[in-house]
Parts: sequence; structure tokens; C-alpha cells
Amino acid sequence: MNERVISEVNKQIQSELQSAYLYLAMSVRFEELALRGAAQWMRTQWEEEIVHAMKFFDFLVRRGETPHLMQLAEPEATFETALEGYELTLKLEKKVTQLIHALYDLALAERDYPLQTLLHWFIDEQVEEEESVEEIIQSLKLAGDSGQGLFLIDRELGTRTTLTKEAE
Repeated sequence: MNERVISEVNKQIQSELQSAYLYLAMSVRFEELALRGAAQWMRTQWEEEIVHAMKFFDFLVRRGETPHLMQLAEPEATFETALEGYELTLKLEKKVTQLIHALYDLALAERDYPLQTLLHWFIDEQVEEEESVEEIIQSLKLAGDSGQGLFLIDRELGTRTTLTKEAE
């Protein structure tokens, strides 16, 4: 594998793990706001990001390369409302989408066909991620200051199960 490609895939692993770390911190913040459904949603998102990181990790291993794990920064999950939290989530997902697209551009330039194949899955996944968060934001905006609306949205968000919950 090309050294630049290996380096960028390692950076993507770090990005996915950093995203997971932020989602876990956001879960804590939602617990503090007594929005347990949103907290559950974020825990599920945390697990998904770990799975994403491992896809890149395993990709390098399968290609005979050694993944290089980089340091993670302390996540900042400072928001006061569910809407602010999900707007932060959308911003993060759009950043990840840009990173995936840049990695795909590199895979094209370097003619790394196996990486291109892997990235097709991620490109589709990011469309789903952004769409899902945008729908939540729209629901929160529709609910406005209604406590009842927020209660119902939070309850719906809590129906998203994590892999660890399914295993229990």
C-alpha cells in the first residue's frame, strides 16, 4: 500500500474514534439534561463509530499493514438543549463526510481499488447518518418549547438500541 494512503487511513481511524469519544460525552450530557432517550441514541452512535473505526483498522490489517493508533483529545460536549446537541451532531457528521470524500479522492488518485470499494459503504453510510440527524433536528424544531413534544421525541430516540443492549 502507498504510504500516504496508509497514513490517511490511520487518520480516519483516529477521526472515527474521536467521534465515538464525543458521542459518549454527549450521552453523558444528555443524561445530565434528563433526556435519557437522547443519551441512549448517543450511546448507539458511539458504538457505530467504534464499528466504523474497526472497519478501517481491519482493512489495514487485511492488507498487511499495521494500524497506528493516535491520541484522542478530550471531547467537549457543551450544549444546553437537545436541539443544540443534535446541531453539533450534524456538524460532526458533515465533517466526517468531508473526510470520507477526501479519502475517496486519494484512493482514486492512487488507484487503490480495495480502498475505493470500502469507501463506497462509508459514503452511503454518511448519507444515512446526516439524513437521520437532520430528521431529528426538524422534529426538535417543530416541537419548539413544548415540553410534551420534547418528551415524545426523547422517548422515540430511546428506542434505538445499542449492540451491548441487544447482547444482554
